[in-house]
Amino acid sequence: MDGQGFLAIVSGGLIGLSLGATGGGGSLLAIPLLVYVLGTTARDATTMSLMIVGASALLGVWEYGRIGAVRVKPALVFSGTGAVGAWVGSYLHQLVRQEVLLVLFGMLMLGVAGKMLRWKGAESERDAEGSCAQRFPRTCWIKVSGIGSLVGLLTGFFGVGGGFIIVPALVLLLGFPMRAAAGTSLLIIALISLGGLVGHLQFGQINARLAVRVLLGSAAGIALGTKLGRRASPETTTKAFAFVLIGIALPLIVHNVERLGWL
Repeated sequence: MDGQGFLAIVSGGLIGLSLGATGGGGSLLAIPLLVYVLGTTARDATTMSLMIVGASALLGVWEYGRIGAVRVKPALVFSGTGAVGAWVGSYLHQLVRQEVLLVLFGMLMLGVAGKMLRWKGAESERDAEGSCAQRFPRTCWIKVSGIGSLVGLLTGFFGVGGGFIIVPALVLLLGFPMRAAAGTSLLIIALISLGGLVGHLQFGQINARLAVRVLLGSAAGIALGTKLGRRASPETTTKAFAFVLIGIALPLIVHNVERLGWL
C-alpha cells in the first residue's frame, strides 16, 4: 500500500470514529482531511465527503439500531425536506471561490464548537419521555420539517452531513435523549447526504479508489466510535470533539485568509 492509501485509511478511521461517538461531526473532519492530508480540491472533497459520510452513517445506523436508538419516523420527515435543501445547497456551492468556502467552513466549525462547549446534556434530557422522540404530533412535523430544510441547505453547500447541527436540534428542540439523537442523526445524515451527492455529481466525478480506501478506514472507525458513544458520557465526547474542531478550524481559517490576501 502506498503512502496516500495509508493516509486515506487513517483519515477514514478518524471520520468514522467521530460519527460513531457523537452521531455527527465526521463530515467536519472529512473536508480538512481530504483537502490537506489527501490533497484533493475543496470541490472534490465536498462531493467525496458526502459519499463517505453517508455510507459510514449507514453502518452506524445498524449499530445504534441494535439497541433501539433510532427513531425512523422523525428521521424520514427530517430527511425529506433536508434532501431538497441539500440539492439547492449543492448549486449554491458552485458560486463560491474555494478559499472563501474554506474560510466560511472554518467559521462554521468554531460556531459549532462554541455551542458544544456550552451544551449541558443532563438538562436537555429532562423532558425526553414526553417529547417528539416518543410521540409525533403535528407540531413535531412542523418543527422537524423546518430544521431539516436548514440542515439540508448546509449539507449541500459545505458537503457536510449536518450531524453537528442535527444532534443538538434533536436534543434541545425536540427533546430526544442523547443516544436516540445520535442514532437517529446517523439515519438522517445518510439520507440527506444522498440528496447532496446527487446534486454534486452533476458537476464532477469521484476518485473511486481514494473513496473506497477512506470508506474502509471509516467502517473500522465507526464500529469503535459507536461502542465509545454507548459507554462514555455524552458531555465527555461532546466537549472532546469541540476542542478537536477548534484545533482544526483556526489554522484552516488563517491559511485561507492569507491565500485570499486578507491579512
